[in-house]
Amino acid sequence: MATTAAAGPPKAGPVFLYFTPLTLLVFLVIPNGMLLDVATSFMLKNQLHASADQVANFRLLTAVPVYLSFAFGLARDLWNPFGRRDRGFMMLFGAITAALFVWIAQTPLSYAGLLAGMLLVMFSFSFVSAAARGLMTLVSQEQLMSGRLSALWNAVSSAPYALGAFASGFLAEHLLPVHTFMLVAAISALIAVLGLWKPRAVFSHAYDQPLARGAGFVGDLKRLVRHRAAYPAVLLVCVCQFSPGFNTPLQFYLTNDLHLPDAAYAYSQGVLQAAYIPAGILYALLCKRLPLRTLLWIATGLWLPAAFPLLFIHSTASALALSFLVGFASGFAFTTFWDLAMRSSPPGLQGTLMMMVAGMYELAYRGGDWVGAGIYASSAEHGFLYCVIAGTATSLLMIPLLFLIPKALIATADGERNPALEAEVLAEIGESTPATAGAPAR
Repeated sequence: MATTAAAGPPKAGPVFLYFTPLTLLVFLVIPNGMLLDVATSFMLKNQLHASADQVANFRLLTAVPVYLSFAFGLARDLWNPFGRRDRGFMMLFGAITAALFVWIAQTPLSYAGLLAGMLLVMFSFSFVSAAARGLMTLVSQEQLMSGRLSALWNAVSSAPYALGAFASGFLAEHLLPVHTFMLVAAISALIAVLGLWKPRAVFSHAYDQPLARGAGFVGDLKRLVRHRAAYPAVLLVCVCQFSPGFNTPLQFYLTNDLHLPDAAYAYSQGVLQAAYIPAGILYALLCKRLPLRTLLWIATGLWLPAAFPLLFIHSTASALALSFLVGFASGFAFTTFWDLAMRSSPPGLQGTLMMMVAGMYELAYRGGDWVGAGIYASSAEHGFLYCVIAGTATSLLMIPLLFLIPKALIATADGERNPALEAEVLAEIGESTPATAGAPAR
């Protein structure tokens, strides 16, 4: 949903200054991110001697709160901890997450203990993630910055993933589990401290604008169901992330079929994630010049053939080079679809929709990998080729989804006012009774 547009141009510099460290800290701590996910998998494999099935089950179970992200987003939109809204979530659950990591560090390492601890961390940190996503979306709508903040979110969040891919082996060899968890506890504490920071460029009157107003639990759920712009936004992210050839099949294809070293896969994943950074920078430049409608078609055109370069890998060097091309296309596409999701969020429900997007992202990612593993195993000679074909065929569903997006929503470039959508916001809010979600934060 478009913004009601505060007077004057957006204060981009101070806004970027706030969200850059916040995004970086969130993705360094997030339990299903590359850094912690790889670290815990090494602990399970090397120190607890867990089987591949046990590691897979561990990842599946600890990700349960991610699949329920919708609930954490709704809690963010309805609850006001300490009267400080999103800052309250960061302070409270950043501190709780830090305490949980300290507890895990001091507990003897066991499969059951690690599973219970990481599940609790995932539950706690989901509130922090909902606050960060909801706040960024609210500010992006009010200051007409969804494109630039989407680019920042994806570029900055890719850094911990790239770091995890490149450094995971080194960290596993040189850091004991207690040191790993204490390090992440310290980063979680920094998020709690960041909750004390209240820059005017971000928080000044943010929660008393029409876009921040809710209608209570029942009213908000009714508005979300009726909000037709939300459906294509969520589904585009889901289809984009359903990539049967990018994860486990690619790992086996590189190491078993092409006989490349194990490091080739890890490094290719790091390069793929690092390619999100230049893709985000390019998007930030283009989004102010082109309407989102045009960018969506460009992103879809880049994404549809993105997996085919992987078929031309024949060495570690080609794996890295072609992974960069795939990562650039993926990064540009996902930044575009994230921009659309930010614009599509209903008033007062920014956390709910963006956490729904995050949950569907994870579900599609895990589901695509599971389907891809089955397709790969179906043919010893052409399994990976079939994965690429299946992923491309699924991606074709993006085209009809583009036609379901309300035309007015994507008619403008980043930073441009849209009077028609501003009127829609006011009309939607006028049909609802403002709830405490719209009250100013202290």
